[in-house]
Amino acid sequence: MPEAVHISAVMREIMEKFIPNKRFKKQYDELYKKEPLAANAFLLLAELADEKGQVKIQGSNEKEVAQELSRLMKARFNNTVGYAL
Repeated sequence: MPEAVHISAVMREIMEKFIPNKRFKKQYDELYKKEPLAANAFLLLAELADEKGQVKIQGSNEKEVAQELSRLMKARFNNTVGYAL
C-alpha cells in the first residue's frame, strides 16, 4: 500500500503543475467523444511530459512500459474512461 500512497502524491503534484490550454482541451474533448480511454492516456502523457514534451516511463521492454503505463492510469484516474478535465 505505501507504493499506492506514493504514486497518488506524485500524481497530485504532477496534476497541479499541468494546466491545459484551450487547444489541448479541444483536442481532449474531440478524442474523448471517440475513445475515452485514449483521451485519458493523452491527458496522462501530457501531465507526465517535461518542458520539451518528452515522457520517460520505466521499463526495459514494451511489455514493462505497458504495465507501468497501466499502473499510472489506475493511479491517476478513479475511472479510466471517465471525463477528466
